[in-house]
This record gives sequence, structure tokens and C-alpha cells, in this order.
Amino acid sequence: MTVTFEDIRLAAQRLEGLAIRTPLMESQALNDRLGLRVLIKPETLQRVGAFKFRGAFNRLAQIPQAARAAGVVAFSSGNHAQGVALAARMLGMPALIVMPADAPQVKVDATRGYGAEIRLYDRMKEDRIAIAAEIARDRGATVVPAFDDLDVIAGQGTVGLEMVQQAEAIHAELDMFICPVGGGGLLAGSSLAVKALSPKTLVVGVEPAGFDDTRISFEAGVRQGLTPTTRSLCDALESPAPGELTFPILQTTLKEIAVVSDAEVADGMRYAFSTLKLVVEPGGVVGLAALLARRVASLRSGQTVGLVLSGGNVDPGLFARVLQGDY
Repeated sequence: MTVTFEDIRLAAQRLEGLAIRTPLMESQALNDRLGLRVLIKPETLQRVGAFKFRGAFNRLAQIPQAARAAGVVAFSSGNHAQGVALAARMLGMPALIVMPADAPQVKVDATRGYGAEIRLYDRMKEDRIAIAAEIARDRGATVVPAFDDLDVIAGQGTVGLEMVQQAEAIHAELDMFICPVGGGGLLAGSSLAVKALSPKTLVVGVEPAGFDDTRISFEAGVRQGLTPTTRSLCDALESPAPGELTFPILQTTLKEIAVVSDAEVADGMRYAFSTLKLVVEPGGVVGLAALLARRVASLRSGQTVGLVLSGGNVDPGLFARVLQGDY
């Protein structure tokens, strides 16, 4: 099974009036610096401060009424956690989120604030998937994966759907669509929508150095896993392998995967704050970082680029250090 454009269209109907239809922004300063026209979709302005609400609500809204009382279980370092927690509250369902003990405190606090129960774990020693599965069995709850789920992918695909529609409304044709990639839910769903509506648009994913599992897999032609030996500034993108459902989609839609360093991510965060006037978390800014650092090989001068800034939930202390130049 896979996700279709019709699935994404139906997800958009479920989300209408609930998810924020984030705008397209344009910065003349950024355009002049890059020699491009960049149309920015700031999912930093979405409910919970990230695109994750879209997929979470689309998944939870389709859980049968008889199963809702048992609630849902998810595992996430933060943004999916908040998306599931808010969607569950809106639908009157209990939620438990398995979160790493070193997750940004701002994300832990926000998840609790939406009413979810939290189970912390050691990401270096414990298996979050196994923990979630055991809790779900004990409670009879529904597990909601962060990216490897058809309904989640379809919900995230509404980002790409909206971007193409909004570009068309201002008579712009996207030569390229650039988006962060961790497990691949956002990029898989959005690239399907983009390619359905604008087949000539090239799709580019961006990953952090050390967690470029999608790039390695894409070049190998088969899913490849990584054994991380370090951490990335982009905590939201530290997936060790692309998803079983997302990767086959990406194989059909992707042009390339760009990779950025922590230093380039920090530069992107500073630029977003100083020039775009947006607070963007490390994982959410990788696309901008790739543009600023000229990491997109297939990009050509004068092109029109759709750029997703996927989230803005950054730890205040970390953000202050980045702005001060400590990264």
C-alpha cells in the first residue's frame, strides 16, 4: 500500500478550518542574496509550532469511535509529540508520549501542556518503539508513528498541496521544492502532492551531516540504516533510517538530497531570525541552510524555489547560544 494524491486531498478536507493554512512568504533580501525567487512556507506558524499537527490529526481523526477511549501512544523527540497531544485533546482521547530524556525542555513542557502523559526514556540504551508497543498492548491503545504511517504521510502532504496552490494563486511556477527530511513523512507526502500538481518541479530533501541516511539510501537504491556515533544540532531529524513506507515514495519523487553541517544550520537559524524575522528550530531550517551554503547541486540561478521551514520549537537556551555565535 502507498499514499495517493486522493489521500492527501481528503486529508486537506479533514484539516480544513483546524490546521492553519500557513502563508507563502517572500524576502527580497534573500532573493537578492541567492539570485533566486524563494517562496517560503513557514510551518513555524502552524498549530504546535510545526507541521506535525497535520499528520497527527489526520491519523487520529480516522480512529474508530469504539477505539478512542483507549487512547493513543506515540514516540517523539518533540514536534510529533505535541501534534499528537493536541490532536488527541481536540478529539477527546487520552495520549501517552514516549520521549527521550534529553528532549528539549520546551517541547516536553508543551507536550504536557496539551494534556498528554509522558514516559521518558534513555535514547542511547532503550528502544522507544518497544516501549510504545508494550504500553499500547497494556492499554489497548493505538500506536501513532511519527512518519511511517499512511494517514500521517497523507496529512503531512497537505504542506506540499497548499504550497503549489498558493504559488499558482500568485502566478508562480515552482522549479524546485526544498524540504527537511528525517524519517521522510513530510517530504514523502509533500513531494507526492507537488509532483501531482506540478510534475516538472524538482524535489530536494535536506538532512543534517551524520544523519544522512536518506541520502545514503537514495544513492544505494535500497534503505540503509546508520549507527549514530554523535548527536546533531537537528534533534528533530536524528532518524537512523528512512521509513519503510516513506522511502519507496521518495525513490519516485526525489531529485537529490543535500546535506548540511551544524555550523551551516546555525547560520540558517541566525539568518531566519535577523532577516526573515522568524524563529526556526535547527531541524526546521536545514532547507534554508542548504540554500545559503550553496549545497543544492541541481539548483540554477533565477529559478523559483518553494522552501519549507518545518518547525520553530527551539530550546530558548540553545537559541540564545546560536544567536551569540557559539555554533
